[in-house]
Amino acid sequence: MSRRVLVTREIPEAGLRLLEDFDVTILSERPPERGELLEAVKGASGILATLTEQVDAELMQAAGEDLKIIANMAVGYDNVDLEAARERGVVVTNTPEVLDETTADTAFMLLLAAARRLGEGERIVRSGGWEAWGPKMLTGPDVWGKTLGIVGFGRIGQAMARRARGFDMEIFYTARSRKEDAENELGARYAELDELLQTSDFVSLHTPLTEETKHLIGVEELKKMRPESVLVNTSRGPIVDEGALADALTEGRIFAAGLDVYEEEPEVHPSLLELENVVLAPHIGSASIETRDKMATLAAENISAVLRGEKPKTPV
Repeated sequence: MSRRVLVTREIPEAGLRLLEDFDVTILSERPPERGELLEAVKGASGILATLTEQVDAELMQAAGEDLKIIANMAVGYDNVDLEAARERGVVVTNTPEVLDETTADTAFMLLLAAARRLGEGERIVRSGGWEAWGPKMLTGPDVWGKTLGIVGFGRIGQAMARRARGFDMEIFYTARSRKEDAENELGARYAELDELLQTSDFVSLHTPLTEETKHLIGVEELKKMRPESVLVNTSRGPIVDEGALADALTEGRIFAAGLDVYEEEPEVHPSLLELENVVLAPHIGSASIETRDKMATLAAENISAVLRGEKPKTPV
């Protein structure tokens, strides 16, 4: 009898094709209800999960003793209880590298859109409110030649820096440790977080969510930013205190923000929804056709390898 694999959401066919030798259960396009998930996981040897599912000790217990692998179709894995997996001898994998460039594209898109007020402009056009060109209409700061501060200088942060070089930007970064090779390659300079916030025209967040990084950008950090600065977040929502950000945007303490992730997805802080100076995207950082295919493929390859007694490609 073939091993059971639970795929918690509908994923690209490129990944499903690699699981054809297993007994695969695919849940719906929407995030599954908790009870539905606990029932569907029974007897599964592998779980292909997405960031919307909490893969905790309860879910692993419901799967049973045959559970061998949790393949998270994401780079981040804050939705997976790693300690519970270790205790059960369950392998956890993620999908690094395949989405770096696409996510950096999204971050730079949000940076440009927030700076040049694209969201406001589109709403004016769609509502029929555009009456004529005007010299002061929807002016925003230049991006070219400005200073970019990157918080988290892993693969995605460095991909963001490569894009900034094309705009002749001065690049600062902060990270848990110095990245001297990347500094030399990209012309980036290390700075502590406070200095980076005080000196950057644009701040882009690319750090994983941990206990230390939750609300890394809060009231005090936003006070350090410049009134003309723009904040971009494509990492994880809870890294930013959304209430504090809404206040800073409302009071004009920073110019704008571009967000792809939120503290309580899919809920967004009500005040942010009312503001014109924030661009809001529905967590589409990796949403190119090619990249989602690669993510699904890598997650499926990890499951297939472990269930055949082989080593996975990208263990956490």
